[in-house]
Amino acid sequence: METSIHTNIDTITLELHTPVLDDRPVFVSGNFCKWYPDMEQYRLHQIGPGHYRFVFPEELDLPEKIEYKYTRGGWDQVELDSEGKAPKNRVLDRTAPVTHDFVPHWRRNGVSLDTTYMPILELFSQNFRVPQLQTERKVYVLLPHAYHEQPNRRYPVLYMLDAQNLFGKGSAFGSWGIDRKMAVLASRQRGDVIIVAIDHGEEKRIQEFSPYNNPKHGKGKGREFLRFITDTLKPQVDQRYRTEPHRLHTGIGGSSLGGLMAAYAGLMHPNVFGKLMVFSPSLWISPRIYFDASHFFEPLETRMYLYGGQKEGANMVQNLEFLYETLEQQGYGYDRVKLRLEIDPTGQHQEERWGEEFPKALEWLYY
Repeated sequence: METSIHTNIDTITLELHTPVLDDRPVFVSGNFCKWYPDMEQYRLHQIGPGHYRFVFPEELDLPEKIEYKYTRGGWDQVELDSEGKAPKNRVLDRTAPVTHDFVPHWRRNGVSLDTTYMPILELFSQNFRVPQLQTERKVYVLLPHAYHEQPNRRYPVLYMLDAQNLFGKGSAFGSWGIDRKMAVLASRQRGDVIIVAIDHGEEKRIQEFSPYNNPKHGKGKGREFLRFITDTLKPQVDQRYRTEPHRLHTGIGGSSLGGLMAAYAGLMHPNVFGKLMVFSPSLWISPRIYFDASHFFEPLETRMYLYGGQKEGANMVQNLEFLYETLEQQGYGYDRVKLRLEIDPTGQHQEERWGEEFPKALEWLYY
């Protein structure tokens, strides 16, 4: 049972939550203590599992601008962000009597990424037949690191588009680095999801990822591509791997044209996909999606994570907000529909930024 400490207006209090439960103490370090990482007088008091509190002494002469970070007793044990990277210094708002902070991950003995948590990368097929489009496609599967050690366990699935850009070094456009992101999530018991990554069709990508015909780009074949996932690929994935095949455990995600397809999949195949990761969708190429959203959206139990950056073009945020509002109106009154819209004021249209958003979206969708 947590204890409660009341603070008065003259005190400054830090409250920290972290999902990483271990026996290492937590310290706050900053420009008020010459950045020493383990001074006993700046050790936080644990008031619950993963919940800590520190009250600055009233007599302490604090600088006007307080910068700080949390450590587990040394700079080789410092806090990390959701990607396993070192975040910028925190800046304290002195007008707030209580500051609530969250640390998703910690460096341990100088290591930010424990490679034992890396997912198992398998080539599902070099030339998987796509009968709906009379073509073939390379498909990968990323399994949770402990998949083979837990033979009786089943896992939710996330189908992702544009596999060329998702893991390893990626492509010329960059990489999301989802293999490393999944390892960081797994270290916090948040990585138990099977990822099915499907290559795009190179020069055919625009057509295959367009659900509607377009005067400039020709016949859209997005509906056929989605039927390939739902009718051909998913049954074989469910047969080969220990999946949770129900819609509540099945998601689809992508960015740009892939984000458009993920949104469209939720509208046209709600019986298959209950979790949607929609990053920077190319809504401009298919404005009819707003019509379909208002006519075909079914308020089944669904989670949709929408993300876009203000540096992606003049209409990205406006289009995203319009889609969000359209879906919200359709799902109004239904608690089963969960929508989340994230706008990054400095976000650009690039793989690295989508990779940064990936662990946040996956955690919200599946956990």
